[in-house]
Amino acid sequence: MNKISHSVFLDHASLDLGDLDLSPLHAVFNELQLHGQSLPEQVVERLQGAHVAIVNKVVLDAATLAACPQLKLILLAATGTNNVDLAAARALGICVSNCQAYGTHAVAQHTLMLLLALAGSLPDYQKSVTAGHWQQAKQFCLLDHPIIELEGKTLGLLGHGELGRAVGRLAEAFGMRVLLGQLPGRPPRADRVPLAELLPQVDVLSLHCPLTEQTRNLLGARELALLKPSAFLLNTARGGLVDEQALANALRSGQLAGAAFDVLHTEPPTDDNPLLAGDIPRLIITPHCAWGSREARQRIVLQLAENALGYFAGAPRRQVG
Repeated sequence: MNKISHSVFLDHASLDLGDLDLSPLHAVFNELQLHGQSLPEQVVERLQGAHVAIVNKVVLDAATLAACPQLKLILLAATGTNNVDLAAARALGICVSNCQAYGTHAVAQHTLMLLLALAGSLPDYQKSVTAGHWQQAKQFCLLDHPIIELEGKTLGLLGHGELGRAVGRLAEAFGMRVLLGQLPGRPPRADRVPLAELLPQVDVLSLHCPLTEQTRNLLGARELALLKPSAFLLNTARGGLVDEQALANALRSGQLAGAAFDVLHTEPPTDDNPLLAGDIPRLIITPHCAWGSREARQRIVLQLAENALGYFAGAPRRQVG
């Protein structure tokens, strides 16, 4: 194998917390430069002379790519490709490969954790104990918050790829019935339920679809109103799938029983994000960490190395552009 000499990882700290084995990457390249973070104004300078750019969320737009004439390969340390101008890369002859299915177990586990926390009112019970309510109780237990069994409930999935299927299997282990929703812009399928028919049937709706022009704001005020007042909404996919202000309104009004999100429209979020207001009941927010197990992040390292090796061998792997 002929190694390509110069590669640059522009946002290495978004992947490695000092707990990963990077030797598979170092073995591929003669030179691997690691930058914890890169500001937009630093990207072109750091990529000068580089044959390979490795990025997680750093933006590589058309102007940036045009300013890096030696660039031949972009390795995405993620599945999403919206931070790279794929058309520009294609026009410049730059191969783009991503990582896939590395976080299936972690994200599915996180999704069920969120669901169980909502079903058991875990945050509310934790607050009650912290506030001393159990210590002041006149009996051995507190039952101040609703506890819901998942057995016999219906889970609706929007997105039935690797992640959606994994979540469906875990839900079935809890005795849930799983329905698959029809996504906009996709050919109709006999095993998919149109969205307007799916929403009133489900006790839990879990999102696992990509963010596209067809799915942006997939769930707005009208769609949320179709869900049962007892329903939960889970989103471990992309924040832009849901109208955040509409969701905040629905939770405040009791139109929904609860929601749990690992993603928001803008990340990191701004302080004025409607879902970060302190008065929204039955809402759990985690900071886009569902994918972040050490095992999942190590798989990304291995896939980055595999993608580079494939490109050098003339057979690109996981090519998206």
